[in-house]
Amino acid sequence: MPRMSREVTEQHRRQVVENTSRLIREKGPERVTVPEAMASAGLSHGGFYRHFASKDDLLAQALTAAFTERRTAMDQIAEESTAPDAPPAHDAFLAVYLSELHRDHPADGCPAAAVAADAARAEPGSPLRTSFTAGVRDLAEGLHRLNGSSGRDADAGDRPLAELALLVGAVLLARASDDASLSRDILDEARGLLRDRTAQEPALPEEPFAG
Repeated sequence: MPRMSREVTEQHRRQVVENTSRLIREKGPERVTVPEAMASAGLSHGGFYRHFASKDDLLAQALTAAFTERRTAMDQIAEESTAPDAPPAHDAFLAVYLSELHRDHPADGCPAAAVAADAARAEPGSPLRTSFTAGVRDLAEGLHRLNGSSGRDADAGDRPLAELALLVGAVLLARASDDASLSRDILDEARGLLRDRTAQEPALPEEPFAG
């Protein structure tokens, strides 16, 4: 049987990473098995080490991919905010991030909110924790850009790390609550605290979370 081409091998690796990035956000890294990750891309368990050095290697790559996906979406919001009559980038982002759709679709959402507890339990210097730390820095830089796109500066409250902490904490609490009213209030109050008070808040998205 002919050996797989490098292009096919790389395609398979990307498929496994992309699918695993959704699985770890939905279930948590510790609950994702190697057979499950490979099967999610239609591949057998036996080919795992052709693509990854270890399960930790796969998890770190999957988490990095999840953060890259979120940052790309943030940059897209910043670009779209330049269109005529578009809402400020910062407010548009808050409407998406602090929405019930994001709360209810962790597999498609922010890895900082989905994997924070797992990263906190991981050993310092572990691949998962290292990937998480780099991702948090990148999201904070994305928030800084969104604030700049909305004309906000340091005096107007550009504190991206503090803002990211509030965003992630709000989503975590909203997901953990079994009281629907309390869960909505957490998201609404966090959004109200963070948004530009002088701008009209954009409507919540009607499509599955993509911000």
